[in-house]
Amino acid sequence: MAKIKEAIEDFRPDPRLVDERGPTNARLRKADGEYEIGKATGAVTVRDAPLEMMLSRKVITEKQYQGLGKYRIHWFNGGLASSFGGMDPNHVFASDISNFSGMAKTERQVFHRQQWRAANQVMGLRGTWIVGKVVCEEVSAEQAGREMGWANRPQAVAAATQLLRDAADRLCSLWGM
Repeated sequence: MAKIKEAIEDFRPDPRLVDERGPTNARLRKADGEYEIGKATGAVTVRDAPLEMMLSRKVITEKQYQGLGKYRIHWFNGGLASSFGGMDPNHVFASDISNFSGMAKTERQVFHRQQWRAANQVMGLRGTWIVGKVVCEEVSAEQAGREMGWANRPQAVAAATQLLRDAADRLCSLWGM
């Protein structure tokens, strides 16, 4: 164990592979002002996920943001986020039933899935869909509204935002926030 600890402490990355330039100007423009520059280190943290943008623009309240964030934590820790697996050419047409695809692998995942399901019950079908799109998949409110059938941009944003706020309020009451 001591050797591993020493190896970790003594690790020095190859200087040719270290890139500390930070985000490009194009990336910062795309973030639309939603980034912070660390005072001590100068590190740039881009916060342009739809949920963070909605909070910074005061479209949702801090309480709603926390409720939606808790939902996202349960979704992610429940193992419900998509994963990118490697392609194995030897198993293209084979199905492996031993990996229990879709089933919780740990008790921790079971707990988070139970919380996620309870939240879905409280939010209802439309609330679950909009929260899944905007919070979990990080789709913009405009795009989610258009997927709901609104062709007009302001109507699409307004419809998605109203559904998201309602779902967030239901989550806050479920979790006693």
